[in-house]
Amino acid sequence: MLPAGHKFPLGKYTKLHDTLEQEFPGVFILGAPATTDDLLLVHDADYVRAVTEGTLEVAAIRRLGFPWSESLVLRAQRSVGGTLAALSWAMQHGAGGHIAGGTHHAFVDHGEGFCVFNDLAVAVRVAQRDYGVERVAIVDLDVHQGNGTAAIFAGDPRVFTLSLHGEKNYPFKKEASSLDLGLPDQCTDSVYLAHLEVGLRAVLDFRPELVLFQSGVDSLAGDRLGRMSLSLEGLGLRDAMVMDLVRALGVPVVTTLGGGYGRDIGPTVQAHANVFRRLVRTFG
Repeated sequence: MLPAGHKFPLGKYTKLHDTLEQEFPGVFILGAPATTDDLLLVHDADYVRAVTEGTLEVAAIRRLGFPWSESLVLRAQRSVGGTLAALSWAMQHGAGGHIAGGTHHAFVDHGEGFCVFNDLAVAVRVAQRDYGVERVAIVDLDVHQGNGTAAIFAGDPRVFTLSLHGEKNYPFKKEASSLDLGLPDQCTDSVYLAHLEVGLRAVLDFRPELVLFQSGVDSLAGDRLGRMSLSLEGLGLRDAMVMDLVRALGVPVVTTLGGGYGRDIGPTVQAHANVFRRLVRTFG
């Protein structure tokens, strides 16, 4: 349980699950928690131990944004495990989705911004270890730059990190992605989509063998933490552009959740659900 008034919207996950389960009965599988061996493909052993044993320092807990608890540990492990389950499905069937994850603010040796372990980074390393994938692109469309992901893969020519984000939004110290496209406050659909076209063209030129799509919807107008002005229709066009790119590449795609912090949780859940509706429509 989180303290009353906490900004993290735990309730959206249940609402999203129930919405999609009604539309696509039986579509969900429960991923196992990530193993320590999987986490150590990315994260420092001392950090993993401190998280699991509850010995994080006060400053580290404050930076994370969550109080430590055993349930937090299990949630963090399952957040990575769910993305790995979606990866396994995608490698067999072409596309997989995880209605959590997208924890792109987690670094090798610490977490921040509600992100404990970096599921995207672990999925890349598992894809390379277990499936023989060499080149992976991460398309991160959360309104907040995926600073942890960018730092983890800095200088790695096998991984292309694209980030479209609010230039003046959190994190205020940005890392260097392969391609960063910083956007202004109150950014509208047309400006956003024009920049996305540039970013996706760069992904196409990279010719990845696997795409990970961090599909945060906190760029939706009215989001408490987003400061952008995208419409539901604009976000739908965004999702279609990403799916069309993947289809053109002919490679597997793993779609994860990301941010979404609307005061009215309804539009946030609708925007998240639309991502996965598009995934199903595109790839069956």
